[in-house]
Amino acid sequence: MNVPAPAGIATLVAYVATIPAANLAVTHFGAVPVGFGYAAPAGVYMVGLALVLRDLARESAGRGAVLAAIAVGTILSYLLADPGLAGASAAAFAVAETMDFVVYEPLRKRGLLIAMLVSNAVGLLADSLLFLKLAFGSFEYLPGQILGKAWMTFAAIAVLALLRRRKQASASA
Repeated sequence: MNVPAPAGIATLVAYVATIPAANLAVTHFGAVPVGFGYAAPAGVYMVGLALVLRDLARESAGRGAVLAAIAVGTILSYLLADPGLAGASAAAFAVAETMDFVVYEPLRKRGLLIAMLVSNAVGLLADSLLFLKLAFGSFEYLPGQILGKAWMTFAAIAVLALLRRRKQASASA
């Protein structure tokens, strides 16, 4: 069995840590503004970050480690969520992260940023639809859920693009 490098382990830990953070945010802060007059359950930003970290963990730790992290994250999501949200949180996490994974894998060959953008779009939509339906029986927060998670994806892609550009500039100097 291959053990991930320290960077891979750190990315996996950060990824799994987003689950309790998202559940705590929903429980303690309720709905938060996400822009353009929309609101979403407060865990929206952590879930958006989870989608990004899942893709980065795949690159740094490998497919097997990410699948194990999705399983651990699903269990943590169920155990650490408010009892009224536990099933919705775990189901949404498991389905969305698996869908993100399935879409990301074949797109990796086209580049990290493209794969991340497309797979996160699928994952954030799946997570939003499933969580809102199971947790609240309503899609009232759907625009806010999508917007909040998209902010995290766009921010991460911008940071990764800047880091890549900086690395390329220093390599050619």
